[in-house]
This record gives sequence, C-alpha cells and structure tokens, in this order.
Amino acid sequence: MAGLTGVCAAGVFALLATTAPLAAQHKAPNAQPATAAADTAALPTGTVSLGSVRLSRAVKANGEALPAGSYQVRLTGEEPPAPTGATKPYERWVEFVKGGKVVGREVVSVVPQSEIKNVAKGAGPASGGSKVELLRGNEYLRVWINRGGTHYLVHLVAA
Repeated sequence: MAGLTGVCAAGVFALLATTAPLAAQHKAPNAQPATAAADTAALPTGTVSLGSVRLSRAVKANGEALPAGSYQVRLTGEEPPAPTGATKPYERWVEFVKGGKVVGREVVSVVPQSEIKNVAKGAGPASGGSKVELLRGNEYLRVWINRGGTHYLVHLVAA
C-alpha cells in the first residue's frame, strides 16, 4: 500500500511540476479596434420631431404601459444618466405623443450613419422613414427611425 501511495504522490508531483501556474495561463484580452472620437457636432439639439410610428402591440416605455397605436415621436434635448462607456449626447429621451399630449417616453440611442452597421443588423429604414420590428422571441419591440442619415433606436419591452 505504501508503494501505491508513493507512486500516486510522485505522479501528482510530476503533473504539478509540468503544469504552468494558473496565473501564467491567463491570456490578455484581445486588443479592441481604435475608435474615432465621438463627433457630436452633427447631433440635433433641443426638441426635434422624428416623425410618426405605429406600434403593433402594447409595450412598456420607461416602465409605463403604452398601448398599441399611432404616435408622433419627438426627440428631447434631455439626456438620461449615461451608462458606463456611453457617450452622453448619443443617449437622449424621446416622447411618444398622441393627440398633442405626451403619453410615454423612453431612452433612444442616437447613431450616426457611419456607425449604424456596427450597432444594428439588417436593412434600416430609408432616410425620412421608420421601421418597427419585434426582436428576441417577440419580447422586445424596436422602433428604428432614420432622419437625415442619423438613426434613432428605441427598444421597448412588449407588454
């Protein structure tokens, strides 16, 4: 029995001696591509009408119920608290307006034409148009508006 224990101990010792320490196995993360500084000069300021959209189903906008229907969408000059890593002017609030009254609001991602291919898959709407589509197993509704080559993406939770 003592011989077997010695053989096992020798085998474990040999394994430990040939295996690199865990810290030495860690690989550095891949280098990320260089990005240009955010060009915020072309972003609209103040309140801007983005057009109208028709929501095919009820959703939640900023946690509040927003029934299916047609709405005017208005970009505000108000910026939400920026999430870590986000460039502040690229996140704004939009308002959903019905009958001249604001009935809901949500954060919108403002994406320049030069960056939209890195952010959203598929063909976007033509300039001046909008597109409403279901995402992720019908759990989310994306409102995608293209105004003058600047894209506005609003993600709403299906109610």
